[in-house]
Amino acid sequence: MFSSLGGIIPSVARVLHKNNITKTCENALRAANLTLKDIDAIATTVKPGLPMSLRVGTQFGKYLAQIGKKPLIPIHHMEAHALTARMSREINFPYLILLVSGAHCLLAIVDNVNKFYLLGTSVNNAPGEMFDKVARRLKLKNIPEFRTLNGGLAIEIAAKKASNTEQFFFPPVMTRYDDCNFSFSSFLTLCNKYIELEERKHNIVGDAVIPDAYNLCAALQLATVTHICHRTQRAMEFVNKMSLFPKNKQTLVVSGGVACNNFLAEALNIVSTELGYSFIRTPPKLCTDNGTMIAWNGIEKWIADVDIIRNPNEIEKIEIEKTVPLGENWIKKVEAAKLKCKWVKIKKKLLNN
Repeated sequence: MFSSLGGIIPSVARVLHKNNITKTCENALRAANLTLKDIDAIATTVKPGLPMSLRVGTQFGKYLAQIGKKPLIPIHHMEAHALTARMSREINFPYLILLVSGAHCLLAIVDNVNKFYLLGTSVNNAPGEMFDKVARRLKLKNIPEFRTLNGGLAIEIAAKKASNTEQFFFPPVMTRYDDCNFSFSSFLTLCNKYIELEERKHNIVGDAVIPDAYNLCAALQLATVTHICHRTQRAMEFVNKMSLFPKNKQTLVVSGGVACNNFLAEALNIVSTELGYSFIRTPPKLCTDNGTMIAWNGIEKWIADVDIIRNPNEIEKIEIEKTVPLGENWIKKVEAAKLKCKWVKIKKKLLNN
């Protein structure tokens, strides 16, 4: 639905949450052949996110905890993303997480279920948000093949159809910064400039799409993926320099909606192999926001016996939080390390696949 609207509309999302949350919960219990009495605890997302949607879920979680006399486990949305891959694969702590989505782009060390160290984050746009805006400006939905697709997937598929991946140039960004932060705003600005120039050049009006849209998508995707890989490589080299992971047990996990992009996954696998890391992508069906990852985070916390609130009065005091960072901020530590990285050459390997 939101794909057709060009993005999530908070007020509409709240109504949909409210109208469907009870039925969804009932269906889940029925499918598992369980009742509320069989449940040990209630896990619910309380931060960060859209307040209207968070409030619906948190209030319902409190309600279930109250009527079922169950403990409540508050969940941090990004922590849940960071741990989801452990549901289907044996991944030992610590490991490196790259979370790429429509709202976030960050790198962090996952030390245990409850301890995270933030190495880098986006200083402006998130990659998924940027892809959506470019796809909308390119009017890709006017091409029948892309009509029902989200912006990121449309750009990924369009990029495969490119005839000239070097027609449009995107200069590297943040090359003088010694941290692991990300920036995607210049990609968006340059895309808008290229589209405007192409529209003038070809007298494009109305719903028409520029002739070289696929080439632009390919160039944008390559530039974005290269930027993400460079910042991720720096994080890996920081971990190695500081001896933060056991030797021969270094793992990179990627999650979030943009992790569904196969081109990105291939690139990260190349970088991981070069630096001696195991690479694990969260199963694509669990990369985007989903209830399963929240439940899994609840299970992890339950087993570790952390963040479990049993007192009904304390449960009632739980509040949602719109903006909350992930873990302890180590960005300055990365910057202070003054790492000089020799970038893994991914372009040739990617485009030859």
